[in-house]
Amino acid sequence: MRVVWSRHPISAAEIIETLVAQDATWHPVTAKTLLNRLVKKRVLGFDLDGRSYPYRPLVRERDCVNAVSSSFLERVFGGSLNSMVAHFVEHRKLSPKQVRELRKLLDE
Repeated sequence: MRVVWSRHPISAAEIIETLVAQDATWHPVTAKTLLNRLVKKRVLGFDLDGRSYPYRPLVRERDCVNAVSSSFLERVFGGSLNSMVAHFVEHRKLSPKQVRELRKLLDE
C-alpha cells in the first residue's frame, strides 16, 4: 500500500517493479494476487485506461495505520498499550534520542 499511497495512480507493473527493487523475494504472481485481494477488500481501486489498470488507494494511509495498529494491539497485547510499550522497551535497544522522544510523548 505504501507504494500506491506514494505514487498513485500507478500500474501493476510499476508496483511490482518497485516491490522487487525493495525486496527481491517478491514474485510478480504473488504481488498480483495481493493487488486483487486489496481490490476485493475495497482498499485499492483501479481505473480502466486502455489496456492499463492504474491503481489508486481507496483508504487513507492514516486510517489504515490506525485500524491495523488497533487490531495488532488487541490481538497481540489484549488491548494493553502498557504491555506493548513495555515489550518493545525491554526487547529493543533504544537510542538515547529515542528514549528522550518516548519520555516527551509520555509527558504530554
